[in-house]
Amino acid sequence: MAEPLLEVRDLCVDYAAPSGRVRAVDRVSLTVDRGEVLGLAGESGCGKSTLAQAVLRILPPPAVITGGHAWFEGQDLFALDEPALRKVRWKRLSMVFQSALDSLSPVLSLAEQIGDALRAHDFTGSTRARSRELLQLVDLDPLLVDAYPHQLSGGMRQRAGIALALALDPALVLLDEPTTALDVIVEHQILQRLLALKAERGFAMVFITHDLARMLQIADRVAILYAGRLVEVAPAQTLKRDARHPYTRGLLAAFPSVHGTGEPQGIGGMPPSLANPPRGCRFHPRCELAIDICRKEQPPLVQFGEKHFAACHVAAAHRL
Repeated sequence: MAEPLLEVRDLCVDYAAPSGRVRAVDRVSLTVDRGEVLGLAGESGCGKSTLAQAVLRILPPPAVITGGHAWFEGQDLFALDEPALRKVRWKRLSMVFQSALDSLSPVLSLAEQIGDALRAHDFTGSTRARSRELLQLVDLDPLLVDAYPHQLSGGMRQRAGIALALALDPALVLLDEPTTALDVIVEHQILQRLLALKAERGFAMVFITHDLARMLQIADRVAILYAGRLVEVAPAQTLKRDARHPYTRGLLAAFPSVHGTGEPQGIGGMPPSLANPPRGCRFHPRCELAIDICRKEQPPLVQFGEKHFAACHVAAAHRL
């Protein structure tokens, strides 16, 4: 079996708080294969963005990696010193951030920002010509090369962020809700362009979103996070028809059908506080299927089929 492009094992990330450390990512393990689209889904605050930033080692204070490893192309990212990490970051492993307006510098033109990334990795060609080429790649007018972020619409800024992430032909792109706050038409256009670029250039993607319905349309596999823990991972179509964890089923039921059949059903209750998470399965206070063991013991990931794993005592006992 080929070695994964990215392997994350037992990753833990804590945030310092006045009351003590709060664990935002709790022993998460996952892999991404070459050319694959892995979806990462869950409610706000479940640890999706924190996990991606930890892999890139760009966590803002007071977050800190407290355990685990991340191997990318055979290298332990957490063991690299800063100069070695800079050779990997952006050149082989890049990221599109949730808010392009915040991630793009307001005082630099697109050519200057893309040029900075190219020069940092010893690009020897014309940075201006490369910048124009990248804008065309994401369906932006190359004349916008001298534009500043505030002169662009939200969709145009997001495309510029994607162009910046693809500047050095990385092997893996992390996309943190890249279409947030965009209208559905622009969202569709950007996602279709991303998939076309992936097919042309062969890079892999980790696509982070809370929109599970959208994710199932573009992902090869999907990993579900709840309160900092991985609760289910499966091929996208397997998850769609045969989800095993009650939380995953709740997420699927929360989105309206494109055929207009059935009413969306919300998940009752609220996500737990990570400062004081419930014992056992963290979803049990909201789960209608919870039994006594759910309140006492954390369920392990159990295999239900090819590449399909879920962490649920009830599903494991009754093969739900």
